[in-house]
Amino acid sequence: MKDYIAERVTDIAHYVLENKCTVRDASYAYCVSKSTAHKDLSERLPELDKQLYEQVAEILRDNWDERYIRGGEATKRKYKHN
Repeated sequence: MKDYIAERVTDIAHYVLENKCTVRDASYAYCVSKSTAHKDLSERLPELDKQLYEQVAEILRDNWDERYIRGGEATKRKYKHN
């Protein structure tokens, strides 16, 4: 793995831990696609730092479990403004 990719992976992982944010938010902050950010966190991070991966994976699981709630809130806001 190239050095700049490894650095990006750890930077995104630390960003997710510090901000408890979604993959989409992290990808926006680092100007990469959501697919790239997800691949960095789910495939590349375990190769670099297993302990950091486990911490990030817990946040990602929480986000996965809450996604339907966020979607419902977004729909509610959408129709409330109309």
